Amino acid sequence: MKNLSPIFIVWLAVLYVSCNNRKNQPSLEPQNSNLMEEYLEIERVEPANWWVGFKNTELQLLVKHPNITNAIPEINYAGISIIKVLKADSPNYLFIDLNIAKTTKAGKFNIVFKFGNGDKKLQTYQLKSRKKPAEDYIGFNSSDVIYLITPDRFSNGDPSNDINENLLEKTIDRTNNYARHGGDIKGITNHLDYIESMGFTAIWPTPVLTNDMPSGSYHGYAMTDFYEIDPRFGTMEEYLELASKAREKGLKLIMDQVANHCGLEHWWMKDLPFKNWVNYQENYEENIDAWDKKATITSNHRRTSNQDIYSSRIDREEMSDGWFVSGMPDLNQRNPFMAKYIIQNSIWWIETAGLGGIRQDTYPYSDKEFMSHWAGAIMEQYPNFSIVGEEWSYNPLIIGYWQKGANNRDGYKSNLKSPMDFAMQRQIVNGLNEWESWDTGLVKMYEGLANDFHYATPKDIMIFPDNHDMSRIFTQLKEDVANTKIALGYILTLPRIPQIYYGTEILMNDSANPGDHGLIRTDFPGGWVGDTINAFTGEGLNNAQKDMQGFVKQILNYRKNSKAIHYGKTIHFAPLMGTYLLFRVVEGETVAVIINKNDNPITIDLKRYDEMGLKDKTLKNIVTNETFVWGDGLTLNSKGISLLTTKTN
Repeated sequence: MKNLSPIFIVWLAVLYVSCNNRKNQPSLEPQNSNLMEEYLEIERVEPANWWVGFKNTELQLLVKHPNITNAIPEINYAGISIIKVLKADSPNYLFIDLNIAKTTKAGKFNIVFKFGNGDKKLQTYQLKSRKKPAEDYIGFNSSDVIYLITPDRFSNGDPSNDINENLLEKTIDRTNNYARHGGDIKGITNHLDYIESMGFTAIWPTPVLTNDMPSGSYHGYAMTDFYEIDPRFGTMEEYLELASKAREKGLKLIMDQVANHCGLEHWWMKDLPFKNWVNYQENYEENIDAWDKKATITSNHRRTSNQDIYSSRIDREEMSDGWFVSGMPDLNQRNPFMAKYIIQNSIWWIETAGLGGIRQDTYPYSDKEFMSHWAGAIMEQYPNFSIVGEEWSYNPLIIGYWQKGANNRDGYKSNLKSPMDFAMQRQIVNGLNEWESWDTGLVKMYEGLANDFHYATPKDIMIFPDNHDMSRIFTQLKEDVANTKIALGYILTLPRIPQIYYGTEILMNDSANPGDHGLIRTDFPGGWVGDTINAFTGEGLNNAQKDMQGFVKQILNYRKNSKAIHYGKTIHFAPLMGTYLLFRVVEGETVAVIINKNDNPITIDLKRYDEMGLKDKTLKNIVTNETFVWGDGLTLNSKGISLLTTKTN
C-alpha cells in the first residue's frame, strides 16, 4: 500500500466525522417513514397524531416544552408545510400552523426544533390514513335508542385498575355515593350482549377521560387531559375495543365531551399558555394560593341571556364566562388557539374511535358563536354525523333556538342537530302525576307535544325519562309502576331520539333522598363480583323489576324495525275521559299508543278514531303479543299503556 499524503489523511478524517454526525442528525432529505428513527424529546405535542385526506387541510399543533419559544421548528416531509409559528405568552408553548396538501401520503416524520444556543430537539409525528370516508360516519337518529351509562357505577370488569397511585383520588368505597366504585370500560364491554339483547342501538358513557381531581372524580366531567383515557377506567386500547365490539353488535358509541370547562388539576392550569386561556384568569391567578368557591367568579346560570333581546352585557358575560364551579375553570373559546384546540380534539376522537355521535355537556354555557363554529366544523367534515347538546331548559322556545334550521330572529345559526327535550320530559311527569281535569293531567303531554310546530326537526330532538343529573323516573312518578310504564312506552314511540339511563329498566330509584346525585348513580346490580342481585341475568330481581325489564325489552326490540316509529307521521287526539291516544303511521304499518289513567274499567268509543282507518283490522299488542280486532269500542280494565301494531307477523 502506498503512503498517503497528510492532506488526504485529513480529508478522510473529516469525511468519517461527518458521516458519523449524520447518523445522529435529522436528514435534510424528504424522510422515508419506514426507515427513519423515531424521537420523543418534546414534553407534549397535541393532537398526538393526525390524518391525511381531510377537506380542511389545516392543522394546528400545540407544543409544550420548557423554553420552546426559543426554538424554530422545521419539517421536511412531502406535502407538509409550516404556514406560521406562533409564540404564546408563556415561554413554554409554541403553536405551529401546518398545511397538509391533498396529495400528502400517510407516514411518520420528525419535527426538528432548533434552539438559539445550537441545541436541537426532535419529535416524531404521524399522519395516518383514514379508516373510512367521512360520509360513512353515521350518527344516531330517530331509529336509535341510546343507553346512558355512568361507567364507574355500571360494572367493574377489571379490579386491577381500581386504584392508581399516580392520581390524586386513590380510594375505592362502594358505601360512599360520591367516591369511586371501580366500574370501568371493560365492564361495559363485558355486558354489550345484555345491552344489545335489550334492544338498545347506541351507548353513551359519561366521560372516560382522565379526571385527576382530589375527590368526586368518578363522574368524569372535570377533565384534566383531553387526550387520555383515565387509567382507572382502562386504557386507550380498551376504549377502542369497546368501540369496535359495539360496532360489531350494531351499537353506536357516543362520546360525552366538554367544551365549556376543564378540571382545576388540568396540566395546563399549572402553566397557562396565554393570559386569556381561561375566563376570569386574572382573578384565578391573584387568588391561586387560597382558591375556593368564595374566590371563584361563578356563572350566574341565566341561560336565557343567550336569547333575551333585553339582556344586559353583565348578565351575558357572567353566564358565559363564569366558572361552572370552583373546580372547573371556564375555557375561553374566544381565544382562537383554544377554539382550534377544542375542535381538533373532537375530530381526533371521532377518527380515533370511529364514534357514532358526540354528546356536548353544558351547551349554552360556552361562547355561543364558538359553539356554532364547533358544530359546523364537525358536521362539514362528517355530514351524516350527530351531535346532541345539553340545554337544560323547560321552555320549548329556548330548546328550539339551539337546533339547526331554527328561524331565529337574531340570525343565529346553531349547526346543532339535536338539543335535549327537558320540556317534554317535565310535561310527561306532570301529566302523569296530576289529577285529570280540563287543564291538568294527560293534557300536559298532549299540549307539550303540540309545541313541536316550533322545532325545525322534532324527530332529531333527544327525549328521556331521566338521566344522570335528575331523579330517576320511578322516583319522579312516586314509585307508581303503571305510570312508569306509561312514561317509558310513550317516550319510546314519540317522534324523537329516546335515551334511557342504565337501571331505569329495573326501576332503580333515588327515593331515599330524591335528587341526590350519588344515589341517582347507584351501582347496577350484578356489575361487581359478589353482588347478590344480578340484573344482567335477572337473578334476584323482584317481580316488578323483571316485569319492567321485559316490558322495555319487548318495546325496544320491536322498535328496532319499526319504520312507523322511526319516521312515520304522528297523529294524536285530545285526552278524553282519562285516556290519550297517539298513532305513528307509515304505509304498511300503524302503531297505536293507548294511555289510560283510570284505575277502574272503562270502555272507550273507537269510532272517534275512525280517521286512522283501523276499523276491523287486526292489531297485535307489542308487549304481550295478544291480537285484537279494532271495532267500535275497547274496554280498558286498569291503568296503563297499550302499544298495538298492524304488523302482526
